[in-house]
Amino acid sequence: MKPLVIAIVGPTAVGKTELSLDLAERFQGEIVSGDSMQVYRHMDIGTAKVSVQERARVPHHLIDLFDPDSSFSVRDFQIRAKTAIEDIHYRGNQPLLVGGTGLYVNSVLYDYQFTEAPEDAAYRKSLEALAREKGNKTVHDKLMAISPDQAAAIHPNNLRRVIRQLEVYRLTGTFSGGETEAQEKQSPYTPVIFGLSMERGKLYERINQRVDQMIDEGLIEEVASLLEMGYGETSAMKAIGYKEIIPYIHGDVTKNEAIETLKKNSRRFAKRQFTWFRNKTDVSWFDLSENREKKLHDMISIVQEYQESIANQKK
Repeated sequence: MKPLVIAIVGPTAVGKTELSLDLAERFQGEIVSGDSMQVYRHMDIGTAKVSVQERARVPHHLIDLFDPDSSFSVRDFQIRAKTAIEDIHYRGNQPLLVGGTGLYVNSVLYDYQFTEAPEDAAYRKSLEALAREKGNKTVHDKLMAISPDQAAAIHPNNLRRVIRQLEVYRLTGTFSGGETEAQEKQSPYTPVIFGLSMERGKLYERINQRVDQMIDEGLIEEVASLLEMGYGETSAMKAIGYKEIIPYIHGDVTKNEAIETLKKNSRRFAKRQFTWFRNKTDVSWFDLSENREKKLHDMISIVQEYQESIANQKK
């Protein structure tokens, strides 16, 4: 009997956190974060990390595990998330996998098998040099020319992952050195995947408001503190919410320019998240533009149906 896992996915600022708390409280749940950045300590505001008060409402897992200079791959996430889900089920509670990092969520739900691909250090160094000379986007464009799907799943500033995909493709002709997306979507769980969407104008307004709130809550001070701790050159600091603020702290742009760049990049990121989940995941979509309580009730009913079906199979 495959255990039930509720997954809540969707773009940034759509309302995943609030809805996941409601569902978790309804079904005696515990939340496993499906966000690639919330594993890092000291990065709270820019990652929209769940608050201490929210964590008091419902237990959360895979948050604040490492310092920002630590390496944390999708494979590392998969191992820890699967362990957390198993432990939650063992305690008789309901796991909810919640987040907007599509690759991380899918790696757990569909049990991606990871293989070790060979390395080409010389080619990797040449791509790193190209990025230094002409910018990360130039390297990302090389991946886009080979596989638009792979490129859409990786932000241009995640240079390490972009280069690794190009390296693996050069050596093997495939992208199997990372997630094996060609695998059939067979899950070790009974996944119930809710995708949250919103009318574009409303979502973009929420994104802009979230950025303003982050600034009010101290995002600039958080980034400055991370720079003072010596994390300025880490991969984590290239994430949206941090890389836009660094130029302002260094005096290269104005505060308003940094904020507007962050809003623009966040909106673009939301669009990429939509593309990923619509193309890569078997999702039941719920538009939260209006009638949120009715949508929540519908989700509760769906989960109850799955629970009843699993209970009947056990008899």
